[in-house]
Amino acid sequence: MEVGAARAVPPPFWAGGPAPGQTYLPRGLGTASGSRPCARTLSPMVTGTSVLGVKFEGGVIIAADMMGSYGSLARFRGISRLLKVNDTTMLGASGDYADFQYLKQIIDQMVIDEELLGDGHSYSPKAIHSWLTRVMYNRRSKINPLWNTVVIGGHYNGESFLGYVDMLGVAYEAPTLATGYGAYLAQPLMRETLEKKPILTKEEARDLIERCMKILYYRDARSFNR
Repeated sequence: MEVGAARAVPPPFWAGGPAPGQTYLPRGLGTASGSRPCARTLSPMVTGTSVLGVKFEGGVIIAADMMGSYGSLARFRGISRLLKVNDTTMLGASGDYADFQYLKQIIDQMVIDEELLGDGHSYSPKAIHSWLTRVMYNRRSKINPLWNTVVIGGHYNGESFLGYVDMLGVAYEAPTLATGYGAYLAQPLMRETLEKKPILTKEEARDLIERCMKILYYRDARSFNR
């Protein structure tokens, strides 16, 4: 016959601390810690400033500087924020440069896949604009946005196109477009010029963009002269 007795549990060394022979988990570290929701970084690191775009008779001009700012530090001074999609379409992006590189990889692969079909068709500016609208809104709805504002332009089937898409998926078309500080400093000048002369020549559009880029270099601390 066996007689058992309850074994006394020794007290902890200090209040809330470990007890001899017992498993101890520090406060705040429980078994449910692995079930926490996934967190994402929602602040851009290396960023680019304004992108400008204007229609002219027979085409579109899009311009952006080559500065990549790390916060307020002028860290990278030779990065391109413009992308030639194909012979009829191009785009420029402001905002997070890493997200722009991600978009560039996807678009480049889309163009390759389209060319491999060999059916004689290619992406038009309107097609890229519509696709980017859906991508931006999809990522925004997942609370994981692509931190960019994109200007898409091109000339397709005898028609010039200039469109805008921001990180929320807001999209529209206009004869002049500007992102970043350009929306405050350059857009009024471009609109004033087109109010006086709605249809510009290529030379007039180029002169207008150059004048606006100079103003941005003077006024925008995140801009660059190249």
